[in-house]
Amino acid sequence: MSASKMSLARAGCMALAFACVIAGGGTALADPQGHEHGGDRPGEQHEQHGPPPGAHGEPHPGPRGYQRAPEPHGWNERPKTFDKPTYQHNFQAARSFKVGPYHRPHGWTAHHWGFGQILPRAYWAPEYILSDYWLFALEVPPAGYEWVRDDSDALLVSTDTGEILQVEYGVFG
Repeated sequence: MSASKMSLARAGCMALAFACVIAGGGTALADPQGHEHGGDRPGEQHEQHGPPPGAHGEPHPGPRGYQRAPEPHGWNERPKTFDKPTYQHNFQAARSFKVGPYHRPHGWTAHHWGFGQILPRAYWAPEYILSDYWLFALEVPPAGYEWVRDDSDALLVSTDTGEILQVEYGVFG
């Protein structure tokens, strides 16, 4: 079959389909007898779906029995000794987590941190420490180190000196 015959046949099929939709849709849209849509007899009741007009919904108490995700086995068995060079990396996080907004310490500006740098003490105050680090796919920190959030990144920081041992960029999206 030639290309022109194929396009003519295709146009005819489309016109027929359009005519069927118009013809079938027209009867479904028309309601000459004033019945509720879907009813065949006057006075027939049908269940209404969706909220009534002007309704704002009922109060929802939220989940019942919600419990915080449990700590994994060994979550706080921090290595007493470790090989520092194996930790010294700047990684891109494998996945990103949506959590609340971040507010950096007052008077500080955004900074792109890397391992080996010293994080100012204001950044590893209690409100920035990630005590539930396992929820964000972060490793168990060695003894004397904590995971700290800085904007979208997680930093593994020495609690003695503030030295950054490891960075996971983009943990918080």
